[in-house]
Parts: sequence; structure tokens; C-alpha cells
Amino acid sequence: MTFVPHGLHLIAGQRVKSASCFTSDPAEGPGLLICEGTAAEVDAAARAAEDAFAGFGWAPRTVRADLLERIADAIEARAADITAIGTRETGLPAARLDGERGRTTGQLRLFARHIRDGAYLDRRHDPALPGRTPPRPDIRMMQRPIGPVAVFGASNFPLAFSTAGGDTAAALAAGCPVIVKGHPAHPGTAEIVAEAITEAVAAAGLHPGVFSLVQGSTREVGAALVQHPAIRAVGFTGSLGAGRALFDLCARRPEPIPFFGELGSTNPVFVLPAALAARGEAIAQGWAASLTLGAGQFCTNPGIVVLPTGEAGDRFLAAVGKALDGAAPQTMLTAGIAASFRAGRDRVAATAGVRAVLTSVCDRRNATPYVFETTVADWLANHDLGEEVFGPLGLVVRSRGEAETLAFADSLLGQLTATLQMESGDMALARRLLPILERKVGRVLANGFPTGVEVCDAMVHGGPYPASTNFGATSVGTLSIRRFLRPVCYQNLPLPLLPDDLHDY
Repeated sequence: MTFVPHGLHLIAGQRVKSASCFTSDPAEGPGLLICEGTAAEVDAAARAAEDAFAGFGWAPRTVRADLLERIADAIEARAADITAIGTRETGLPAARLDGERGRTTGQLRLFARHIRDGAYLDRRHDPALPGRTPPRPDIRMMQRPIGPVAVFGASNFPLAFSTAGGDTAAALAAGCPVIVKGHPAHPGTAEIVAEAITEAVAAAGLHPGVFSLVQGSTREVGAALVQHPAIRAVGFTGSLGAGRALFDLCARRPEPIPFFGELGSTNPVFVLPAALAARGEAIAQGWAASLTLGAGQFCTNPGIVVLPTGEAGDRFLAAVGKALDGAAPQTMLTAGIAASFRAGRDRVAATAGVRAVLTSVCDRRNATPYVFETTVADWLANHDLGEEVFGPLGLVVRSRGEAETLAFADSLLGQLTATLQMESGDMALARRLLPILERKVGRVLANGFPTGVEVCDAMVHGGPYPASTNFGATSVGTLSIRRFLRPVCYQNLPLPLLPDDLHDY
């Protein structure tokens, strides 16, 4: 690796040192000495972002599209170094980091194409009707950027949901300067990507305040960021506890701002009777693979399976046990996440009506899969079983019939996804489940597993609370740009005063 982290903040194109530092805790090798952000660094970044917005928010769409493509190119130019430091910090395999880098640059280029098209502006024009009684004025409307956006790096996706991830790409595409609060689990990875963005901003000749990175390991720096008066919205991917605390801070501001938090999900998989009879073992194997992918550290990890009681369900459990027996330990992203996983495992194991199907041993940073079994009746009596356990832990919930399956679905809190494993013989039950699930989740799948989140126009990665804090938003796909825009109406404005995109509309 040729990249040597400097451990400083990157604020409006400048490397900035803090008075105090923290030491990172990587999966491999010694920790890095990283500057600890304070309200002073946040203020400097926010003021620079507000200055930049005066030009960047009104820059032509082509300028912003070119910037996104420059960022993608600058990231790819650092590909080997990004993978090297990313694997060392997170313990994720190189192939996973390479794929995630491709997703990151792909979504940057997707947003470049999306804003060049211009459909996202949702332009509308009602021409003047001077002869009408009363006369109608000329009225035009389009979506406009909201201002500086704060983005919090995610622990489980050091690239695609962090410094240059989907939130940053969408905000920059909208015309909003971005301040990223780096995640302390991978500060070196945040730094090298931030260097790429800073280089691209400079090469595009834009105000350096378009992007800043503030590092930090404390809650105080995050709190200072979301409460700064220049910040107009927040993008966050992380735990329910941390997300809810930041959400509450945003709501308590003198001028509240939207907090777009993706907070986790158990992503239930419904194995319907005909599908269980026809291909139960194959579904079991697929679920086991999805459950343990990336040590279960995906927000779409399918942590719950619902299936009928009886011999076919018993064979499903046996197939899961066989698929996971002897699974090698996987490195978790941080020691804290591993500790939370063990605590969640112990909580589930101690719940009345829960039986262990597969157990193993976890140490400070590694995890192996756990599978437990319960019934719908015990699930309904123990609401804590619905809390996400972040990691490779699965809970199989046995149903005694359609009524219990529907009752289980109705009891769910908001989820990112729900999956129907079904055959043609399951269509009647699926029709009864779908209206319930549509109110509970952001994405409904059939005959698959939810851990693959395609970056495209139609994708929704969000859902009712507590899956996310805004059920009308998505953090993946081109629709995510709408989080950082607001409609502005222009009535009888002279043509020279109108935004360029409304001149010929």
C-alpha cells in the first residue's frame, strides 16, 4: 500500500489538525492516530459549505454531473490503496471491497446520468390565462437543492454508504454541499476517499466548501454537526439507538430539519407451504448463505424465517443446521459490534419459548452463526424477539396455519424488506399477506433473498419506522435525490430571473 494516512480532517480542501486525537482499532495491524473533531471543525466545514452553496446550488446540471464522474474516476485511480486500507481496517475480504468500490463509482455515474436527463426536476408550467376571470398568472415549479447536507459514514459499508456513498452522491447531484462525519471504524478508508473527492472538486474548479470530512469518535461531534444552523438535512445509516438520538436532536432544533436515517431491520422471509414442500431444502441452503453473508452485517440480512410446523418444516431446520454446521468464524467490523452481537444472542437464547438449533463460540472480534426456533404464539408474547441482532443470527418462527402467519405479519414493526418464498399453490395466501406487508416494508421480494440491493431507478431502500425515520424516502436508487430537494414555485417572474432549467419549459 502506497497511501499513508495523515489522520487529519479535510475541510474545504485543507488538511486541518485538531487539539486531540483518538486511535483507531483496525481488524489487522496497529491503529491509526486520527484527529478528534470538535464543534470548531464542524463550524468551519459548515460555514464553508454555506459559502459554496451560493454557487454550487445554482451551477448547471452538467457541472454537477461532471463532478460526480470526476469523483468516480479519482476513486478508481486509488483502487488498490482503497482495498488495502479497507480490508485492514474492517476485516472485509478484498473481493468484497473491490465489489463495493464498483458499486460506489457506479452510483456516482448513475446520478450523473440521472441529473443530465433532467426528469428529476419535476418541472411544471401553467401558462398565464389573462383572459380568464379572474386572470391566471404564469406559474412554474421545479425542484431545487435545500443546502448543505450532513452525511454519517456507516460501519458496515465503508465505501457504498460512507464518504462517497449513496447519500453523498445524491446530495451532490442535487446541488447540495456535503459534510461527511467519518466513521471511527474505518477512518483511513474515509480519508483516502475524501482525498479523491477533494481532488475532483478542485479539478472541476468549484468552491472547496462543496465537500468536507470531519473525523471523530465521540457523540459530541455528530451532535454538533446535526445541530449546526447551516445544515439543512442529514443522511445516516446505523443503529436504532444512535439514529434515534440524532433524529431527536434534529427535531429539537429551533428550525427542525429532516433526518433520513436507515436504522436496521430483521427482513422476514415467509416460506409458504407449497414452496416448503417443493423446495424446502434449497430454500434452507439459500437462507443459510444469505444469513451469513458478510458475517450477517448487512442491513438487509434476513434474520427471521416464518414457516409451517410439521415434518417439512423440521426438514428445513435440519437442512439449515447441515448448511451452517462447522462454519468458519468471520471477522466482524468492530469489537463493539461483536460485543453487541453476543449480547443479542444471549437475549434471544434466554427468551421464553426459544430453542437453540445451532450454537457456536464467538471471541472478541469473530462470529459464527447461531440459529434459534420459536413459535408464532411465543413471538407474539415476546416483542423483544423482533429487535434486530446485527450479525449471523437467525430465528425460525413456526406457524400452525394461515391465521398465525397473518397474525405474525400484522405484528411486525417497520422493515426494509419482506420476502415471499412461494409457488403457484401459495397464491391465495400470498394475496392475503401482500396488503399487510406493503404497510410494513419498503421492498417486497418473491423467491429470492434481500441481501442484494440493486442500485437503479426503481429501488426502495427504506421503510416504516424503525427501519427508517422517513417512510417516504429511499437511501438507494435515483429516487434518493428527492431527499435533498424541495419544490419552489415561480409566479410571474421575468424570464431572466428564472432558473435556466425553466427557460424553455
